[in-house]
Amino acid sequence: MATLVYNTRTIRDEVVKIVCSVKRIKPGQLRRAKDFTELNFDILDLVDIILKVEKFFGVVIPDEVPVYSVDDFVKFIYSQTAKRAV
Repeated sequence: MATLVYNTRTIRDEVVKIVCSVKRIKPGQLRRAKDFTELNFDILDLVDIILKVEKFFGVVIPDEVPVYSVDDFVKFIYSQTAKRAV
């Protein structure tokens, strides 16, 4: 069975798509913000994003993992998919 390994650009593109679809914002707005609080995301928004990201990438993001920005998602997903590839 082959394991799909994502690069950081692919992960970033997909996370941006997911976040933009959940919040109905343009990617440019997301890229200008340092973290989700700048865009007034609430906890329900974040949970919805986490669930969609987990489903898309086939990972589980534990509650203790900080995911406050697209970069946080990218780092975590990359680390998890890289582990599966080994």
